[in-house]
Amino acid sequence: MPPIDKEMSVNHLVLTVIAPDQPGLVEKVAQCIAAHGGNWLESRMSRMDGQFAGILRVGVPAEAYDELVEALHALSAQNIRVLLAESGIQPSCTWKPILLDLVGNDRPGIVRDITRLLAELGVNLESLATSVAPAPMSSEPLFHAEAVLAVPLSLSLEVLQSKLETLADDLMVELRLRTEA
Repeated sequence: MPPIDKEMSVNHLVLTVIAPDQPGLVEKVAQCIAAHGGNWLESRMSRMDGQFAGILRVGVPAEAYDELVEALHALSAQNIRVLLAESGIQPSCTWKPILLDLVGNDRPGIVRDITRLLAELGVNLESLATSVAPAPMSSEPLFHAEAVLAVPLSLSLEVLQSKLETLADDLMVELRLRTEA
């Protein structure tokens, strides 16, 4: 059974939407949600290489939940794939948000190596955005990553900084951490 907010009798869903990019795509998903009394709560969306992908969190009245789920699946007839997951229970806050900014010459394995170290330290990725673009002077491919890290309260920032700096030296990238303001 989906998680229900007892006070308002609202269920929460997390949706992943993937489709060939086209005008009106988000409107179709938004219309489907609104038609079933759903409330669009938060989202991250992007177009990449001709494809559109997004993840969003939706609140829906408990009595409209099943109909909304059915309607979202029916969007596949319009070449819009929707993957649904019930929203999880938010744990009490046992972490601090830290912003990570990384820049360096592009090469395979940067994301793998950074995320492996973060996982070993018990750090979760709240968000991650990456890109590769030509460097201003040399036009060499430059990798850039921005992330919000959920750092356990038990992990000191000094230890995290030290371990990331050691890896950054190995990867030959510049890395900066700062607390979220």
